[in-house]
Amino acid sequence: MGLGCGCGCQVLLSLFLCVFLFLQQANAQQHYYNITRVLKGRKQVSGCNLFQGKWVPDASYPLYESSGCPFIDAEFDCIKYGRPDKQFLKYSWHPDSCVLPRFDGGDFLRRWRGKKIMFVGDSLSLNMWESLACMVHASVPNAKTTFVRKDSLSTVSFEDYGVTLLLYRTPYLVDIIRRKVGRVLTLNSIQAGNVWKDMDMLIFNSWHWWTHTGSSQAWDYIQDGQALYSNMDRLEAFSKGLSTWARWVDLNVNPAKTKVFFQGISPTHYMGKDWHSTKKNCLGELDPLSGSTYPAGAPPAAAVVNKVLSTMKKPVYLLDITTLSQLRKDAHPSSYSGDHSGTDCSHWCLPGLPDTWNQLLYAALVM
Repeated sequence: MGLGCGCGCQVLLSLFLCVFLFLQQANAQQHYYNITRVLKGRKQVSGCNLFQGKWVPDASYPLYESSGCPFIDAEFDCIKYGRPDKQFLKYSWHPDSCVLPRFDGGDFLRRWRGKKIMFVGDSLSLNMWESLACMVHASVPNAKTTFVRKDSLSTVSFEDYGVTLLLYRTPYLVDIIRRKVGRVLTLNSIQAGNVWKDMDMLIFNSWHWWTHTGSSQAWDYIQDGQALYSNMDRLEAFSKGLSTWARWVDLNVNPAKTKVFFQGISPTHYMGKDWHSTKKNCLGELDPLSGSTYPAGAPPAAAVVNKVLSTMKKPVYLLDITTLSQLRKDAHPSSYSGDHSGTDCSHWCLPGLPDTWNQLLYAALVM
């Protein structure tokens, strides 16, 4: 006698099918949530926190020689301008929970063939852009390149691959507009965004210039809405400006075409007491801090970045470089800059720390 299925069996079968489809949909939604959470900067890649770890001596570094890279500015070329110690070049970043893939410039070019990658921000964006150009160039030293430097927009093109690395200089991301009263930092205006729209990858950065005062301050007034101020709490102004940037990304970026990163807050080392040193600043520092924490803690601007990113609708990956960079008190140009007088504890030597930032960018793309 054959097996039959009455109404009760059919009901159970339908119920099972509904439960199965519901679980499938729930899993898909959870998967989407996890991906979105990653891209919004929750620091997770395949279960690995790339930004929690330690610096380890590594004789296989650096990834290139400064003398062999045609893209390095004098301000970052510490070896050329007399830095006698070389140990700062011989460290690699080791995340606690996974292995950081070694940068492969050929693979990077093949993955991004025909694409445009733009860094947007201040001189720390310049630092990272030149680093990436040097790292890629070292992998394909015979590739045909075009190098164009301008005030606001500069490019390095690897013509055999159709890959263009661009830098758009805009220290505040929002606009400085010249008016009768003078230069106005306009917290709700971001006209420069028209230049960024056609990119395949965007890496943003800001903060370094928000703290400047006196003759190094780039504006005369700050405009917030209709109100004009001669000054404002700098963290508050940064938060308002960054929120304008966040709205621009949410309105103008298509995640199907463009990956968006935020470079994170690059620290300075002008106060030796921050890392329990008797030295005044970074001058003469030869080694990273051991361990994985920085005595002075995170700069307040990092919390502003996290808060603004948490409000965004479009995916943005936070390259959370702050703590790992704080540990590298030894990696600044200090007095070995060809373009800065005094002691530079803001920027970074090349080769050097920004190469790790780009390794982390590469890892975020390939892992």
